[in-house]
Amino acid sequence: MDHPIEAIFLDIGNTLRIVIEDKEFMAQARKDLMALVGTRESEEAFFKILDTRWNIYRKQSKETLLEASEKELWTKWLLPDYPTEKIAPLSGRLTRLWRDKDGRRVPRSDAREVVIELSRRGYLIGIIANTITETEIPDWMESEGLTSYFKTVVLSSKVRLRKPNPEIYWEAARRIGVEPSRCAYVGDNPVRDVEGCREAGFGMMILFMEPATLAKEPPTGNHKADYTIRSCSELLDIFPPR
Repeated sequence: MDHPIEAIFLDIGNTLRIVIEDKEFMAQARKDLMALVGTRESEEAFFKILDTRWNIYRKQSKETLLEASEKELWTKWLLPDYPTEKIAPLSGRLTRLWRDKDGRRVPRSDAREVVIELSRRGYLIGIIANTITETEIPDWMESEGLTSYFKTVVLSSKVRLRKPNPEIYWEAARRIGVEPSRCAYVGDNPVRDVEGCREAGFGMMILFMEPATLAKEPPTGNHKADYTIRSCSELLDIFPPR
């Protein structure tokens, strides 16, 4: 008998990849961002303004469950006092640098082999992720040689919807051609990921127990995962060959 799950969707941040603190890398990102914008303000003053605006944007996006495009993020929210015609073409690069200032994103050591093995076992593999970047994740997939293994990639910055809005899960299921009840989701947020997955009617929710996430958003007890894991490799125990 076939496994009831046909498609497995994965989160990216703190699930397939983690953030490593690299002070030199982070400092260079801040300098490069300032140079790209051409600001004459001090680094402290410039990023104080950006951080304030960023927090306003994040509050709004979490309340509405809507994500801005890179262009809108920079021209409307973060740098509205700069000429749109200057900032809009730079928005993709600015987003990369904004993320890089927080650390270097690296894949978990077992992520690549697990994605490949799950695909080999007969599962359709996809991504559902809340992210402000539009190109970083596809570029990472290409660099890891994983592009062909992910049958669909649904990013909040592209579809303009954020988890836990069930619409982003339904969109992913539609794209991959599988009923939600036969889809599984693997994510690290014990509230947002579990809640959205349940509301969308996904057949299985697997929570990646990532300490960095749990410290900021501990489980509420309102929604529970079907499984909890601490490494990508544990997925191979949950999903046998179909």
